[in-house]
Amino acid sequence: MATLGLIGSGNIGGTLARLAVDAGLDVVLSNSRDPQTLSGLVAELGPRARAATPAEAAGAGDWVVVTVPLKAVPQVPHAPLVGKTVIDTGNYYPERDGRIPQLDTGELTESELLQRHLTDAHVVKAFNNIFFRHLAVLARPAGAPDRSALPVAGDDAAAKNAVTALLDTLGYDTVDVGPLAEGRRFQPGTPAYGTPYLKDPHARLWEDPGSPAGLAKLRRALDAV
Repeated sequence: MATLGLIGSGNIGGTLARLAVDAGLDVVLSNSRDPQTLSGLVAELGPRARAATPAEAAGAGDWVVVTVPLKAVPQVPHAPLVGKTVIDTGNYYPERDGRIPQLDTGELTESELLQRHLTDAHVVKAFNNIFFRHLAVLARPAGAPDRSALPVAGDDAAAKNAVTALLDTLGYDTVDVGPLAEGRRFQPGTPAYGTPYLKDPHARLWEDPGSPAGLAKLRRALDAV
């Protein structure tokens, strides 16, 4: 059985864990604290889930999601992720992360920063442009007319194919926007960030119930950058 490893188990990580378990995957969750702090979430998810350290979650995953604040990237374990497909959900929020010059100048994107830390892993950017509550409710089976799409960016074609397969399993279509550097097309402040999945495009993310965004709608938002 395939396993999703999670380094970070907050709003996005917990949502992905629920989608994965519902899709028949095993999940290994971790956070920056003791695994016991995740006992409530593990109990909710059931027998397919267990808590571990970040290094153990990294080693167990067929895909490994890194969903931590950018300031925590230096603490992401390197050795267990060698050769693995790593999904980065990170967004840069200076008020939380502090100023990061390479991001301020546009020299790097968030995921390129993680790739520099994980030199021997294959980083793919995904899941960063959708509010976690919308991610939870918009998943649909393959072929559903109201299935939503999510963008991915990465430098390794095989890793992007692996992430596309995961998204399909979790209930989403995929738009491949190109290499990691193109992740800037769906970072905060762009038309593809959050807005495509709103029922009311003028609503606040946390107040809107969410609405499907198919391939054509997402591509239009991405092309508006």
